[in-house]
Amino acid sequence: MGTAVMVTSGKGGTGKTSLTAGVASCLAALGRRVLCIDLDIGLRNLDLTLGMSDRALMDFTDVMEYRCPLLSAAVEQPEIRNLFLLTAPHSSPGLDQKRFRAVVDEAGDYFDFVFMDSPAGLGEGFQLAMAAADRVIVVSAVDPAALRDAQRTVAELHTLTQLHLVMNRVQPRLISKLRTSIDNAMDTAGLPLLGVVPEDPNVTMATAAGVPLILTTYKGAAPAYLNIAKRLMGQRVPLLRIR
Repeated sequence: MGTAVMVTSGKGGTGKTSLTAGVASCLAALGRRVLCIDLDIGLRNLDLTLGMSDRALMDFTDVMEYRCPLLSAAVEQPEIRNLFLLTAPHSSPGLDQKRFRAVVDEAGDYFDFVFMDSPAGLGEGFQLAMAAADRVIVVSAVDPAALRDAQRTVAELHTLTQLHLVMNRVQPRLISKLRTSIDNAMDTAGLPLLGVVPEDPNVTMATAAGVPLILTTYKGAAPAYLNIAKRLMGQRVPLLRIR
């Protein structure tokens, strides 16, 4: 049975979608079958980060409403074997959480990991992901506003036990200026640290080019995504040092 991983953040701009795509890509490259589900209804963009723009014709509501089988709706990334996408609908209010959970449960029969990229905030996409999640990755930047919003998000996830923090888009200068540290961030969010990802302009450039980051570089955020993927697989690997 596969593991359903909810990726969330308290606010926008933390790089949550890029992290979802990066870690999922690494897991697939390591031989795991991975399904990414975009839950940002109406504002979907996980397809861009995965290099799959306009490839997905069906969305997860087509599976929920039995218009299309799961394995037909999920589209494989053309250059990364074992990496699949199930995109979000343009609009679909009032979705049934039990039906969505059934889709994720079915996906667990075919995939080792199901990544649910929930939108920032605590709206419908967040609630759908929370109803189906086995584990949660809370993504935050190091600024006080992002950490406070991450803490509020954690408070909403009280029914789940496997929660982890990823500090994303980390800049050494910013940490020094704010007189904060990764340890303080962990204390503020109240979660164990799963990974640290540096600010990397290649992330934006890869998305603009429509190519997954790991196919363009082995530096910057890419090795950090790989370390996180290995930890999710149960391996012991060191945190990426941000200098």
